[in-house]
Amino acid sequence: MVEVRWHGRGGQGAVTAAELVAHASILKGYYALAFPEFGAERRGAPVTAYNRIAEKVVYDRSPVLNPDIVVVLDSSMVGREVLYGLKKGGLVVANTVRKPSELAEILGRDYMYAAINATKIALDVFRLPIVNTAMTAALAAASRLVDLEHLVDAVRSRFGARLASLNELVLRKAFELTEVG
Repeated sequence: MVEVRWHGRGGQGAVTAAELVAHASILKGYYALAFPEFGAERRGAPVTAYNRIAEKVVYDRSPVLNPDIVVVLDSSMVGREVLYGLKKGGLVVANTVRKPSELAEILGRDYMYAAINATKIALDVFRLPIVNTAMTAALAAASRLVDLEHLVDAVRSRFGARLASLNELVLRKAFELTEVG
């Protein structure tokens, strides 16, 4: 089983990102769950979402305490506190202007890092800082947990034609621009 923990803020799409990854995982032939954990439900409040992806049916909806992968949607949240419980050698996928090597200097060398300026991509395409689909593509590029084309299919089934088209552009751009180190 692969466990993913998503950290973001209300309005950035962390819950939708986890759902898209679950959908893409199912399209790839796995069993998957996506579920959120909310504090105060308001725009800008911290949000945590989770994925569990496996070759067997997954029933456990408890919080992911020891993830294999941590995805950070908000650049202001990139710090040691979001790494709690991350398995040694685990992957951190961060929305940041920093390089993976800089993240390793700041956060420690016990983990692998992937970096993407998802905010810039989202602003260029949507004119809004909604980074969820960019971060799903960064996860795919860094981990191969899901395939880009399965994410595209998940986006097409989730959104109407115009929004799906914009999100597909974001997915492809983010997949190409993700730096892994």
